[in-house]
Amino acid sequence: MTVDLDRNVVLRGEAELVERAGRLFFACEEFACAATDMHTWALPGIRERIVAERHRVRPAPSVRKLYTPAALADEESERRLVELAGAGARVRICPAPLPHETIIVDRRVAILAGPARGGVREYTVVRSPGVVQGVVSLYSATWEAAVELADYRRDRPPALTEESRRILALLGGGLKDEAAARRLGMSLRTYRRRVAEILTLLDAGTRFQAGIRAHEFGLIG
Repeated sequence: MTVDLDRNVVLRGEAELVERAGRLFFACEEFACAATDMHTWALPGIRERIVAERHRVRPAPSVRKLYTPAALADEESERRLVELAGAGARVRICPAPLPHETIIVDRRVAILAGPARGGVREYTVVRSPGVVQGVVSLYSATWEAAVELADYRRDRPPALTEESRRILALLGGGLKDEAAARRLGMSLRTYRRRVAEILTLLDAGTRFQAGIRAHEFGLIG
């Protein structure tokens, strides 16, 4: 059973949201969301399944994502944001607090997520034009006051893990990949993947550029 879009409904949990309102995500042409950070979906794989299915059957929608600086608090989240922007989504960072999660679909439907209670969140799917327009107006005003992800990241160092800092130090020391991987106790494939991830976080096209950026940020001595 899908959501009756002529009325507002409250859904419990992500599984029910996808089951009853999933077609909103699959069919939309414009998608916007606001959240504190990237950790909004607890059930593994649901977000990825929606994106993969959408790409299989329809062109990608226009996407805007609005987050607080908490979305850049760890290396994995920042890398995901950079990849998201690289895939075509517009991403901005808002210094002011944001709700648990707000989703706007085609400026016609708003989905308002509440806080998790007992590990489950409630999602209010709103169709009322006046309420949706109010949510859209608030979102637009917050979006205009926010900063583009690339601009926000330009003058701040990424939140690298201790392992990433060690890899940077080995790169700076000129150690060959095979020797560096052995020293870190990881496979050569894993080491090279981690180097590529660090280059992404430093907005560097080469290892030499990564070294320069790392020195500028004081990430290595």
